[in-house]
Amino acid sequence: MIDRGRKSILGIGISVIDYEGVVTAVIDAARRRRPLGVSALAVHGVMTGALDPEQKYRLNALDILTPDGQPVRWALRLLHGHRLPDRVYGPELAARLCAAAEREGLSVYLYGSRQSVVDAWAANLRRVHPDLRIAGIAPSKFRALTAEENIRMVERIRASGADMILVGLGCPRQEVYVFENRQALAMPLIAVGAAFDFHAGLLPQAPKWMQDRGLEWVFRLWQEPRRLWRRYLYLNPLYLWFVARQGLGLDKARHGNARQPAAAKRFG
Repeated sequence: MIDRGRKSILGIGISVIDYEGVVTAVIDAARRRRPLGVSALAVHGVMTGALDPEQKYRLNALDILTPDGQPVRWALRLLHGHRLPDRVYGPELAARLCAAAEREGLSVYLYGSRQSVVDAWAANLRRVHPDLRIAGIAPSKFRALTAEENIRMVERIRASGADMILVGLGCPRQEVYVFENRQALAMPLIAVGAAFDFHAGLLPQAPKWMQDRGLEWVFRLWQEPRRLWRRYLYLNPLYLWFVARQGLGLDKARHGNARQPAAAKRFG
């Protein structure tokens, strides 16, 4: 198991951790009924914090930020000398957490995406993990929640008896949700993004050879060009430029400019 703390990439504290380390931390927090905020961050997630001081504050307030994308894992090696055996990919992490929850007799709550997607993933989980307790499911409303709606959602999840929540609201909305609700829910909240679509069987994953070489973005851009073109064609080169500047000791002011959010956003 690897868990070597956190290292800064563009001012975001990325966890030097492997799958076993994350699963162990989540299961322990679930058993103890302790809040734990986790997100699997690819380049896009890192850049939301690098470009927005309030989002940087939120991300750094979470407990574990895994290197979801290969370029994030490579930056840990380039900037800090940490060689992880693999990235900690959100969809794979979600699968391992569900398997661990089944073994440990813990329940999961699925929150996010569309109703058809979350229904399909729940059905697939029941086939693959027949002893896994699914405490509840709820789709995203794809808008900001009112304070009352957010309180009702928190109460609904609490009443379900869930031991952990897998959150798929899309980046950066899911990280905002985890930041704003992890204390009130007092359990692990894990932002896993596209895991909902992948495990529902509605969106194919890139071939492993593309994933291993950091080319998953090409596959996803080909699938959803209108939605993802800006994320990949603008943010990816900018990420590489920022990482190069960090490696040269530049942009130190940018790395320390986190700012506490002025108000809750209450994404759901």
